[in-house]
Amino acid sequence: MTAPVIDIAGGRVNAAPVMDLGDSPARRDDALIMLAKQDLDPLSLAELEARIAALEREAARTRDHMQRAGRHRVDAEALFKR
Repeated sequence: MTAPVIDIAGGRVNAAPVMDLGDSPARRDDALIMLAKQDLDPLSLAELEARIAALEREAARTRDHMQRAGRHRVDAEALFKR
């Protein structure tokens, strides 16, 4: 006895093109990926300026976090060298 066929359509499983993530995070639902895909055409100049300001604030927040993480690592390495 053979197992019943679930899908006999014969379509490709991964028919959609694969997105090149480059240095982007790997999760599909990542906000950064979704942000990069957003259509900018319907946005006004004011909305684009607000978007840039928000992105600059987020970049600064990310840089601050990176610096704190780097300091934490240096402190941890110094602690374990004792």
